[in-house]
Amino acid sequence: MSDEEDLGGSALRKRSRLRRWGTAWIGLSMVTAVQAQRTDVWDLPPLRYSDTVATGRVTEIAKRLESGEIPLRGKSPLEKLRFVLEELDVPESSQVLVFSKTSKQIDRIDPQNPRCLFFSENAYVGYVPGGAIEVIVHDAVLGPVFYLIELEGPQGLAIQRDTSDCLSCHGTTRTEGVPGVFVRSVFPDARGQALLALGSVTVTHETPIEERWGGYYVTGGSFHPHLGNRTFDESEPVRPTKQDLTTLEGRINVGKYPRPTSDVVALVVLEHQCRVHNLLTAASVNYQRARFLAELVNPQADPDAGQAGRVADAAAEKVVDALLFKNEADLGEGLEGERAFQDDYLLQFPKSSSGRSLADFKLYRRIFKYRCSCMVYSSAFEHLPSRVKRAVIGRLGEALSDGNEDIAPHLGRSEKKRIRKILSETLPAWKLY
Repeated sequence: MSDEEDLGGSALRKRSRLRRWGTAWIGLSMVTAVQAQRTDVWDLPPLRYSDTVATGRVTEIAKRLESGEIPLRGKSPLEKLRFVLEELDVPESSQVLVFSKTSKQIDRIDPQNPRCLFFSENAYVGYVPGGAIEVIVHDAVLGPVFYLIELEGPQGLAIQRDTSDCLSCHGTTRTEGVPGVFVRSVFPDARGQALLALGSVTVTHETPIEERWGGYYVTGGSFHPHLGNRTFDESEPVRPTKQDLTTLEGRINVGKYPRPTSDVVALVVLEHQCRVHNLLTAASVNYQRARFLAELVNPQADPDAGQAGRVADAAAEKVVDALLFKNEADLGEGLEGERAFQDDYLLQFPKSSSGRSLADFKLYRRIFKYRCSCMVYSSAFEHLPSRVKRAVIGRLGEALSDGNEDIAPHLGRSEKKRIRKILSETLPAWKLY
């Protein structure tokens, strides 16, 4: 066989292989598309969210209760709620109250019996008097995991993971298409039923105050009027009102709750945190899926040099914008809330050698003095896939550099400098990437 004939045969074989490879890729893409229509992305490989055993704080509590390592402190519903909060390191002072029927336990919720919510950077706890405790806690592998804790059982609490009911609301476009958390502003009637014909808003730090807190009780002062502390009628025009309450005594039976307040500062922090938490989860889930598919198609190739890397970089842009409070709504002359929450929040996070912290509040025009989110200290951030974390840290460093005014034009040089100093002294990942 001549060299020319051999080269011609090789070319034919190569084209044949390419046709087979192309057919295989099309087939894989079609199968993936069909699967995606039937199955949520988080339940596909490699995550297999619903089928994967969860780990973390709630499972530890359940095991320790069952073994007798820790006793259940208290017998009343309120004592059991406080036990859960303490075990999860969630401060009571983060309490906010929502009276719209927008929860798994809607039959128990109304303006006289609101649901209380509490949070830390890693966990969310909800409770309706007369009902169960709901918990969302970050799992290093799975992301947010949902639990229902009944106030009964052999150890005083019956803890069960939920992989279906909660995700009908907490796994939608409101949560970036992954298991997540959100704050929703609705227009409740006198029974707490949301008047959906009037609309609703998924609230983030970008949402104008005038559109926030429909269906929530709000204590503390706000320069801007808002939709909290009231019910609505479809026949009446909807306008935000200015209602500054210091306590909810006289409106509800405050004895059923750890505190008589629904703090306005806790609310704005929660709204920001939910947005960032969802973006971090989406970045992790979507990158893992993209990497899995790339490795399935070509195990020898570097997935981060292709689609998986592009997914990580695109996610980093969204995450950094949220971390740096891009397009944050103007608080006007400010907010005034309870000192208890602000003090507890400050204690959760580290300080630089000069005593500065990302948790330092401003509450005039904006929430924090230094506009970089405390969610950089969260478990969700810590457990980002390495390629995603590298992309986020890299873009964050670029955004905070003196020579860059494109990514975060709302930050001045002095604020950037202080943020860089805080991060360099308090965030180990800052030095690693």
